[in-house]
Amino acid sequence: MKRIFDIFFAVALLIVCIPFLIFLYVFIWLNLGSPIIFSQLRPGLNGKPFIMYKFRTMKNVVGDDGLLLHDEFRLTNFGKFLRSTSLDELPELWNVLKGEMSLVGPRPLLMEYLMLYSVEQARRHDVLPGITGWAQINGRNSLSWDEKFKLDLWYVDNHSFFLDIKILFLTVKKIFMREGISADGLATMTKFTGN
Repeated sequence: MKRIFDIFFAVALLIVCIPFLIFLYVFIWLNLGSPIIFSQLRPGLNGKPFIMYKFRTMKNVVGDDGLLLHDEFRLTNFGKFLRSTSLDELPELWNVLKGEMSLVGPRPLLMEYLMLYSVEQARRHDVLPGITGWAQINGRNSLSWDEKFKLDLWYVDNHSFFLDIKILFLTVKKIFMREGISADGLATMTKFTGN
């Protein structure tokens, strides 16, 4: 039932948002240039890698050493708006249609974190990653890593269709309230360095 709901909701949302997606595509191109879509390898179900898609929110600004600057120096005001409203996540609906993600589940983190998880933390990969999740509606990036993992694991152990519906409704509320967008003093979230 979860998969059927994911497909139905993702298709419906994409159809409704087509004009808006085209507008965002053009606006991002004018503000940030190409590429419009940011793609990155992320761990999915059972840690299997997949390419996740998002709208680009940062400029490719490098320092004197030729390396990309930290997020806070590359994230534009327009990028901050996209993130605060979660509009940058809309291309992930394609990942949902492909079966690589669900509408609701633990957020797919970075591949480099896989080797840093405890056995318990790695259980977050027992379900499909999601566009939104239990941790997102309970603090998002303002949470500590320990709190985030505990909430993800609670979802893994208690997920249900009705819980997913509740999370989706609360996600809409959180988007309008723009809570927990980033950790204190950071553009996004601190890096996970293990336990």
